[in-house]
Amino acid sequence: MSKISVSSSNAPKVGFSAGTVPPLSQAIVHGDLIFCSGTGPLDPATREIVSDDIAAQVKQTLTNLLAVVEAAGGTKDSILKCNCYLRDAAQFPEFNQAYREFFADCESFPARTTVNAPPHRAGVRVEVECVAAVVTEQS
Repeated sequence: MSKISVSSSNAPKVGFSAGTVPPLSQAIVHGDLIFCSGTGPLDPATREIVSDDIAAQVKQTLTNLLAVVEAAGGTKDSILKCNCYLRDAAQFPEFNQAYREFFADCESFPARTTVNAPPHRAGVRVEVECVAAVVTEQS
């Protein structure tokens, strides 16, 4: 079974050092599964952090993640599992509320793990990666 690398211009893809290309794919599709790399609260056009506010960062992060999932053939409802990395565990209630609001219109919430881990870029309060299913149309 082959794997397909997917990227979306609707989600930021930035190097880990100025002027570098990151050594990763935004997503890999293998079979009926989409494996998305971690993404953060960056504006896709400017590649700058959208806000210092945790709720705004969570919303942008999940919006970026969904853009990649959709580019790979999935939907918000097809997101199966999220791994979430939160800079400050004290912000978990605000993170959880913003996450809940983002997925409120889905049939069910994805499975999830949330850990306290400092992201690699100053000012980033959250990073999320996921596994989603490819949505196939039924005739």
